[in-house]
Amino acid sequence: MDAAEYTVKYTDACVKRGAHTILSNVNLAVGKGQMVYLTGAVGTGKTSLLKTIYGELPCTGREVEVLGQDMRHMGTRKLPALRRKMGIVFQDFQLLHDRDVQANLDFVLRATGWNKRKEREERVSEVLELVGLRQHARKRTYELSGGEQQRVCIARALLNKPSIILADEPTGNLDSENGELTMALLDEARRQYHATVIVSTHNTLWPDYFPGDVYCCEGGHLTLQPAPENN
Repeated sequence: MDAAEYTVKYTDACVKRGAHTILSNVNLAVGKGQMVYLTGAVGTGKTSLLKTIYGELPCTGREVEVLGQDMRHMGTRKLPALRRKMGIVFQDFQLLHDRDVQANLDFVLRATGWNKRKEREERVSEVLELVGLRQHARKRTYELSGGEQQRVCIARALLNKPSIILADEPTGNLDSENGELTMALLDEARRQYHATVIVSTHNTLWPDYFPGDVYCCEGGHLTLQPAPENN
């Protein structure tokens, strides 16, 4: 694959928090439109690795590139522009509970440079239609179920038509039905926007339903798992 086709390219990278090394010798190559899973026990570095991709944690190494940008030398002033090309689905939702669904999404659009109200309203309507929540636009987020709140988070992540979607344990707090719906929405977004989707998860069954490369965080290392054999 040509270098320009990678959305994330780490070579011999190291993820640290302060003086503590979380992951070392990380080799990760993710192409456009690809689904990738990060698996492993709690505390093995899945979330930390995601944070390096959107610049929340530093990462060193021979090559640390995200969307063609060298993250080793990414200044704080350049980060907002890079993050506008990403959609992030947080495990704890991080919704504004004093506002309704539409206001939550409108807040993000205004913060990312959408100045025309009509265009914001149209975009909010589009993403809510995609996740099946258009009828709940005027509900406060605390009035929604956990599965519905997660779908709002996915809608929020899609607002700026991202090149990369990062989802940190998106199904961890959901029942199996809502978990499968969440993964189906992420896979649909991947296909519709030709976006890279990177999911941290404990559920080892998702790759069977929504195929993609599987990496395991264990013992301070990241290992690409063998592809399952076709029967």
